Amino acid sequence: MSTPAFSRIRWRTASPIVLVLLALLFSTVFSLASHLNASAASPANAASDGPGALSHFDLARKDCLGTARNTTSKVWFTIANGVLSDVYYPTIDNTNVETLQYIVTDGSTFTDLQTRDTTYTVQSLSKNSNALDCEVTTTAKSGKYRIVTDYLTDPGQNTLVMNVHFIALVGNPSAYQLYVRYDPSINGNGGGGSGNGGGDTGTNDNSSFRY
Repeated sequence: MSTPAFSRIRWRTASPIVLVLLALLFSTVFSLASHLNASAASPANAASDGPGALSHFDLARKDCLGTARNTTSKVWFTIANGVLSDVYYPTIDNTNVETLQYIVTDGSTFTDLQTRDTTYTVQSLSKNSNALDCEVTTTAKSGKYRIVTDYLTDPGQNTLVMNVHFIALVGNPSAYQLYVRYDPSINGNGGGGSGNGGGDTGTNDNSSFRY
């Protein structure tokens, strides 16, 4: 099909104008980008107390998502890389945990960090229900021990429950020492004063612990 002469004339007339406009636009963008890069590199514009720590997000690939079966409890949690990754409270967008994981040692010959020195599997607590809870089985790469942790929320109150079983695969359980390493993110930030979301405070309450 032939193109009308009028359309061909309009396109040929408009093309140089469009190209000029595009050239001006790209020239402006590149000039602005160069100016911003030069400003950012200038020592005079550096933060007086910098450079500080880099911002980051927690691991996005989650192994498990959990909450209570009703609306009484406002707690949600996630598992990532085999460890407790987030505990959201009082709203679903406000995390108070970066990670909570185990440290295992015999006090002299080895010290294992859960995310570094173990492998893990994750499954639902009950294979016959749709409850949002999970069981994590952690096994030492050395083959010395295994830890089975059940994670679930209490439907009657704002509580995350961890039921922990330590199993010695080599030697006696009394030869091992099990610790919990808590990396907090209280109220969704790391605290540290007015420059980092404001200071935060927390209290450890051991009265409800069961060993």
